[in-house]
Amino acid sequence: MWGLDFSSVDWNEIGVATLDTLKMLGASAVFTFILGLPIGILLFMASRSTTGWVRAVYAVISFIVNILRSVPFIILIVALIPVTKAIVGVTFGVMGTIPPLVIAAAPFFARLVETSLREVDRGVIEAAHSMGASTWQVITRVLLPEARPGLLAGITITVVTLVSYTAMSGMVGGGGLGDLAIRYGYYRYETTVMIISVIFMIVLVQLLQMAGDRLVRHFTRK
Repeated sequence: MWGLDFSSVDWNEIGVATLDTLKMLGASAVFTFILGLPIGILLFMASRSTTGWVRAVYAVISFIVNILRSVPFIILIVALIPVTKAIVGVTFGVMGTIPPLVIAAAPFFARLVETSLREVDRGVIEAAHSMGASTWQVITRVLLPEARPGLLAGITITVVTLVSYTAMSGMVGGGGLGDLAIRYGYYRYETTVMIISVIFMIVLVQLLQMAGDRLVRHFTRK
């Protein structure tokens, strides 16, 4: 229908691009979780405080998170070129894409964490406080276990979003399947490679979503 020619496809190059996408996805997902989880917890705890300076801290962090979430990723990755250069020493390829991915996804995941924690029954939290639990104990033994299904759903949404971000990074030489699709599909008019790249990304998203949904169902209390 589109004049596809699979005989000319370099499957080795597609394999390398797929591996690069998985590397970007895996590394950025780990750092997004490491940064986003504590930020989300901080946002939740600060939002419940009545202390003036704590509320001020919440307002500042919330403002920064909202700014980072509102900037389109393709613009953010260009704006962060000096930061990326300072962190990893390069601004292209797999390594050059990971910092912008994390900076874009961490605030998004932090909001999902905050939302999940807000769904925890306040009575459970108050009961833990009444029994003398410290703030750290409330977070680790009450909030996180009770919000586990929501947190897993948030992780799934964030990782799927990261897949689309890795594709967009191909516009600026980020590597991976997105870069392959743009170089061959847009610049060389080789539609076959572009379609294969898109199919691979669709399959990856479906697998991630299915795995995430299964974990959520497993940890959701009946």
